[in-house]
Amino acid sequence: MMPPEEESPAGGGEGDGDSGLVLLQALKSSSTRKQGCDPFAQTQRSKLQHRRARINQQINKEMRMRAGAENLFRATSNHKVKETVALELSYVNSNLQLLKEELEELNSSVDVYQNESESISVPMIPLGLKETKELDLLVPLKDFISEHYGEESILFEKEIKEFMELRQAMRTPSRNEAGLELLMEYYNQLYFLDSRFFPPTKSLGVFFHWYDSLTGVPSHQRALAFEKGSVLFNIGALHTQIGARQDRASLPGLNQAIDAFQKAAGAFNYLKENFSNAPSLDMSAASLNMLVRLMVAQVQECVFEKMTLLRAQHDFLARLQLAQEAARVEDVYSLVHQTMTQAHVKDYVPFSWTTMVQVKSEHFKALSHYFAAIALCDCPAASDAELPEQEKAFIQFHVTMPEGPSLRILLQDPEERRKLGKAHLKKAIMKHEEAMRIHGLCKILRKMDILQEVLSFAHKRSLSKYSEIDHEEDFFETGDAPDIHPKTHQKPEIKSPNFSQVKVTDLFHRLGPLSVFSAKNKWYPARRVHLMRGENGFGFTLRGDSPVLIAGVIPGGCAAEAGLKEGDYIISVNGKDCKWSKHAEVVQLLKSTGEEGVEITVITLQGSEGPKAADKKSAAMSSGSGMLKSNKENSRKSLMNSKSASTLLVWSKKSKRSKKSTYGVPFTAVGDNEAMY
Repeated sequence: MMPPEEESPAGGGEGDGDSGLVLLQALKSSSTRKQGCDPFAQTQRSKLQHRRARINQQINKEMRMRAGAENLFRATSNHKVKETVALELSYVNSNLQLLKEELEELNSSVDVYQNESESISVPMIPLGLKETKELDLLVPLKDFISEHYGEESILFEKEIKEFMELRQAMRTPSRNEAGLELLMEYYNQLYFLDSRFFPPTKSLGVFFHWYDSLTGVPSHQRALAFEKGSVLFNIGALHTQIGARQDRASLPGLNQAIDAFQKAAGAFNYLKENFSNAPSLDMSAASLNMLVRLMVAQVQECVFEKMTLLRAQHDFLARLQLAQEAARVEDVYSLVHQTMTQAHVKDYVPFSWTTMVQVKSEHFKALSHYFAAIALCDCPAASDAELPEQEKAFIQFHVTMPEGPSLRILLQDPEERRKLGKAHLKKAIMKHEEAMRIHGLCKILRKMDILQEVLSFAHKRSLSKYSEIDHEEDFFETGDAPDIHPKTHQKPEIKSPNFSQVKVTDLFHRLGPLSVFSAKNKWYPARRVHLMRGENGFGFTLRGDSPVLIAGVIPGGCAAEAGLKEGDYIISVNGKDCKWSKHAEVVQLLKSTGEEGVEITVITLQGSEGPKAADKKSAAMSSGSGMLKSNKENSRKSLMNSKSASTLLVWSKKSKRSKKSTYGVPFTAVGDNEAMY
């Protein structure tokens, strides 16, 4: 649980620089809460998201019509009605297929998310955000506050509306760090909402509606875990959009793209490991596994581009390293393509994605052979001093050693180097042509000019180099160059979400500390007790903070006669709310009591009556843990110790029971021995 006094850092930040997105007005005039983008801003990205929302709604409508028609078809025995319904079903299925194709084309609009730099680079694949319906929580939360907490629910309308405004804002996050913080803030607030309003044995009666990012099919669940998982998916999707927009012609842009895609992989991986039985295909284990691998492949591609900027192009060893980096990119994209063509994934992954991944696999295989040829043909033959180092690198360069002379002769004989380089170029040209052939099979990719330009440039470069080293007197048959051993100098890192970086305040903290005032706890109706101070004080001992616990009641004392019991929590003194009061503050209120006595209000948790139960409860509350185990979808498990640090969600939890020095101090000291306080 996050300490209630810990406030969120100020939000804001720059807007979406490349699209000029307009920020909404502040949710509250004096609030520092994050803001979403203006949903009416007519930018390319917002138009795309509007189209996605429209298609999602149409798919939802057609699916409802299909469900009704199927029910009627099964229920009727009238032959004419069956024929009419069958015709209607055919029409609806045709509409659904057209909508599916339109959504696939929308998901393939990767060029909208790319940067506007004049430099030519291969486009990356970003994800669109999941859409959700508006949610009205005012009545359900007010009812729960009245029934469960016994509070005047109208007094909490401001907090409920603030939460609903936060949810509305997170539906349109800006494509930058501020947008990520907005999603993180809402995700963290869901922890408090879960603890406050979702008891383990009762449903709040609220459905969370989300549309599948890839298919547009609507899904809904009562479980808050579905809401949390969908927001987490959007955190990953937003990272992909941020990564795709970076200018990868510069080193800072490449580093930012690498970081964004690594964080996207971490979000999808975290979702896969901690949420199960998702109702939508885009959050299934197979789909998330594919997305993690896709993000890792895009990181590896950025690492290759980073190497081309950092390495000296004329150096033999540097070119061998570039060839191996390109082979590594080809290797990971081949794995992504295998994953995309699996039975549980291929039916809903856009065809343009599968095609682009295959194109990239062939393209980078071609580049690996091209850089191998450049290293052999453009760099001078190895001197005796350079030979040992080049031999060591070259012996691990090919998957199988090339046929022909020994390695020493190969590295020192320019003619042998030219022959092997020519074989590598021949293979590079074949792979370039295969990449262009596959590219031509996809209607959507054919419209992508920048990808066509990249493939055409690489192909022409290899052809030009082949013509340069090809001699008329070459009568030997060019051999088949062996494949290049993939190797990377920067292994991609899957970065799990760091939720603790966005500090939030529990919007419903006025209900009281979560250690007591939560949805899982039940308590008896509050009791108002009037106490008069006797000769030996009030006759009870106190311990702890927020709220203060009555740890002991002296038999025959004033407290015992008034009906106070061990395990009672003091929630008010003389009408002053004390749920969040520190130990010393409650003591001071009791000290200031005059002859007229004091009126205190207490509650007793159900199942905590008796000395042993009170001690157990106090001990449990004082053993604060800083880690919260991740939520499993459709279940709410204990938020305590977990063995795996990688799956923990850190909420900067602080102990609420730090006042050990005052535990068990007899309250008779309030009257006669004030020095003890």
